[in-house]
Amino acid sequence: MAKSVLFERKTLHPSELERRTLPDDAAYAVRALADEITVIVGASAATAATLTDPALLHHIDVRAAELPAAVREALRPPATSAGVTVVGRLPLSDTELGRTPRDWRIAAAQAGDPAHDSSSFALDLTMLLLARCAGEPFGWEGQQGGRLVNNILPTPGHEHEQSGASSTTLLCPHTEDAFHPRRANLLMLGCLRNPDRVGTTVSSVRRVELDAAQRDRLGRAELPILPDVSYGSDFPDAAAPPVATLGDDEGRLTLRFDPAYTPLDDADHEFRAAYDHLSAELERVCITAALTPGELLLVDNDVVVHGRVPFTPRYDGTDRWLKRVNIRLPHRRRAAAEAAENGYGQRVVAPFRTTRGSQP
Repeated sequence: MAKSVLFERKTLHPSELERRTLPDDAAYAVRALADEITVIVGASAATAATLTDPALLHHIDVRAAELPAAVREALRPPATSAGVTVVGRLPLSDTELGRTPRDWRIAAAQAGDPAHDSSSFALDLTMLLLARCAGEPFGWEGQQGGRLVNNILPTPGHEHEQSGASSTTLLCPHTEDAFHPRRANLLMLGCLRNPDRVGTTVSSVRRVELDAAQRDRLGRAELPILPDVSYGSDFPDAAAPPVATLGDDEGRLTLRFDPAYTPLDDADHEFRAAYDHLSAELERVCITAALTPGELLLVDNDVVVHGRVPFTPRYDGTDRWLKRVNIRLPHRRRAAAEAAENGYGQRVVAPFRTTRGSQP
C-alpha cells in the first residue's frame, strides 16, 4: 500500500490556527463537575472499562447542560477554512496524572482502580462532558474495547505502525476511521502531557488547489479504504466497496482519505495521478500544532486530515499522552451512497444518540 508523501514536518504554525479561550471559571467548572460525578458514581473497573455505565451516562447527559454557555461556545465546530481549532485551557497539573501508561489497556485499568494515584478517570469524564457539549460522543466496539474516551500514547512494539500507538514513524495524514460511513464529524483531542512538543499535523481539503478533471475523478467511487490496524486484521473476506475520495457539502469540498489503508496500486494511472496531486496539496497546506497540557484540538473530520510527526518514546512514564473522543454532529449529512456500506462490520457505541435529525 502506498504511503503519504507528507514530509516529516516539525515546523509549528501557531499563527495559522484558530484559537479559542475557555474562560477560567468555565474551565474550572468542567473539572469540578467531573470530580463531582466521579465521587457520585465511583471509579471502578466495570465503570471505567467502557464508560457506558447507565448511571454515569445519565449524569454526563443531564449535567453537561449545567455548564456555562462559554463551554459550548468554545466547543462549536471550527469556523475557518483550516478546519481546526485549539481550545485552551483546562486546569491540569503534571503531578496529578501519574506515569504515562504503556498502552491503552493499562490506562483503562488504572482509571478504574480507586487505589491508583491518578486522576485519569475524572479526566475521562471531563472529556465526556466537553464532548457532550459539542455533540454526541461515541466509540467503536472494535477499538480500545468500545471505550468512549480513547487513550493515545506510545506503545512498545507498535513504534512503526500506522496507528495512534506508534511513535518513531510518521503517522500519515488521514481521515479518522475513513473506512466507515458513521465516522466522526468532529474529533476532539485533549492533551494531558507533551513534554517534547510533538506536533499534530492538520491539512484542510478546502485549502487545496485541484482542477476540474481531478475533482471529477476523485469524486467517483474508485477504491476501498480498509480498517486500520487498531481494529485488527481479520478482514480478508469482507466486502470492500469503493468510496469517493472527494465529496460535496453544499458546494464545498469534503474529504475521505487514508492512503496507508487504500490499495492505490489497484487504480489506473489517471486516478493515481489525481490522488498524488491531492496528497502533495495536502502537504503544501499542512499546518502543525504542538498541544500543551490542558489544551484541546478540535478537528473537522469531514474536511481535515490529521497525522503526527515522529518522536522517540522513552517509556519512562513521561511520554506524550492524549485523550481522544469521536463526536457526531446531528445536523451534518453525508452522501446517500454511504448508507449502503457495512463498515466492515465495525459497530459504534453511541449511547448519546438522539432522535433529533439522527441518521440510521
